[in-house]
Amino acid sequence: MLACALVLIVLPPSETKSDGGSGAPLDLDALSFPELTEVRREIADALVALAGDVEASVAALGIGRSQLDEIERNAALFASPTRPAIERYTGVLYDALDHRGLTRAGRRKASERLAVGSALFGVVRADDPIPAYRLSAGSKLAGMGTLASRWKPVLTPTLAALDDEVVVDLRSGGYRALGPIRDAVRVDVVHEAPDGSRSVVSHFNKHHKGLVARSLVTTRRTVRDVEGLAAVIADGGQRVEVDSPTALTVVTS
Repeated sequence: MLACALVLIVLPPSETKSDGGSGAPLDLDALSFPELTEVRREIADALVALAGDVEASVAALGIGRSQLDEIERNAALFASPTRPAIERYTGVLYDALDHRGLTRAGRRKASERLAVGSALFGVVRADDPIPAYRLSAGSKLAGMGTLASRWKPVLTPTLAALDDEVVVDLRSGGYRALGPIRDAVRVDVVHEAPDGSRSVVSHFNKHHKGLVARSLVTTRRTVRDVEGLAAVIADGGQRVEVDSPTALTVVTS
């Protein structure tokens, strides 16, 4: 059973990322979880090298011809400005989280409670300064095999060290495979039809997970177990069911 009051929410990354930033260029040594620096550098160097070959980048990154600016982002990985990870990632989940709309106290809690899974960085804290880039969990870099095969041996032990916290893992399957978190609480989202039948929510899955993260960032409750997590999510206006000590389901209608 979970037995601690400190909640850590591990968010998925997003393919879309904000431009620019006012921070100094990427310094891998300045990021949280320094035990990941060696692999981060290996992948980052490979990504920059890949950017020198447009056709190879298109194939490896799974992008279209209208997205060639993503290759330029990767080429400038160590030269472009940075911004906090929580501001860099964008999209449906991050819109629902609405970090900018949090109070000062809420932003402080977000810094303490939020982390983001990443194919490039493994995992970073909300305030870690990162540049815009393009790399997904399923991407393949030359001479490296799958990213999961490179990340799992180092990322899994790092995440295992979070066992003393209540960890809520909102990452998708591809990113969980990079570094599974034992005993983390997973959240599924389903739609319930008027006849009681249920189906998995796809696009709006991210929206509801963003609301889960916001509830957990802003709560004043002391959370010690999955029932406590469910109570916080319910406080945020979502219907939630406890499936097991490590599984919750948000039910939409």
